[in-house]
This record gives sequence, C-alpha cells and structure tokens, in this order.
Amino acid sequence: MDSLQRILYVEDEPDIQAIAQIALESLGGFELKVCSSGEEAIKAADSFKPDLLLLDVMMPGMDGPRTLAALRRRSATAETPVIFMTAKVQPNEIDHLKSCGALDVIPKPFDPMTLSDQVRAIWHRGPVGT
Repeated sequence: MDSLQRILYVEDEPDIQAIAQIALESLGGFELKVCSSGEEAIKAADSFKPDLLLLDVMMPGMDGPRTLAALRRRSATAETPVIFMTAKVQPNEIDHLKSCGALDVIPKPFDPMTLSDQVRAIWHRGPVGT
C-alpha cells in the first residue's frame, strides 16, 4: 500500500465535519476533501483521487453503504480502501459495514486528538482478518 495522504471525507453534520477536518488536516497532516453528501462525494472522487474514503454511515439521501457502492462503480475509487464512521456500533452493524468492504469502523463520537492516528493505524493494518 502506498502512503496515505489524500482522504475523501463524507459527513453531513457541519460541526462533526469541522472537528474531523482540524483533526485530520492540522493534527494528522492529511489532504482532505470534505463532502456533505454521497452525491457530492461521487462528483469529487474522480478529480481528487483519494487514497482513502472516510464515510459517515447515516446521511440523508445516500447513506454511507450506498455511497460506497456508487464509488465502487467509478474507476478512480473502485479499489480505494474505506473506513466507516458511525454512532451505531452494535456488533451486527459493524459486521455488516465490514461486509460492505470497510477496513474498519470508527465509532462516534471520536476523539479528535487521536482520530488521525486511528485512521493511519487502520490504513497500515489493512482489512481485518487478512
């Protein structure tokens, strides 16, 4: 796996977007493209060419798994690793998200001080169970 630099981050809540942006850009040193919806992410993905997709699960319109399915149909993001973020952290829900192809699931609320390290650790570890 190449180095992790560019993250396409999809989150519909502006407050959470702002906190994650500071955590990932200022603390983590990542280049971030923030999108407020799955539709916006699909439009941005080809030109941004992300190394990682960081997707909220519950969003109006297209939820995280549907957004991922649409991104998988695009050549620029067909193989891009994905991490979901969600407040729903029941084991069966996490298993479902991993079955959609996620490397892992980060629970919300997340700790902004450790978010970039958490993302980097998941990236380096790769898919669970491999």
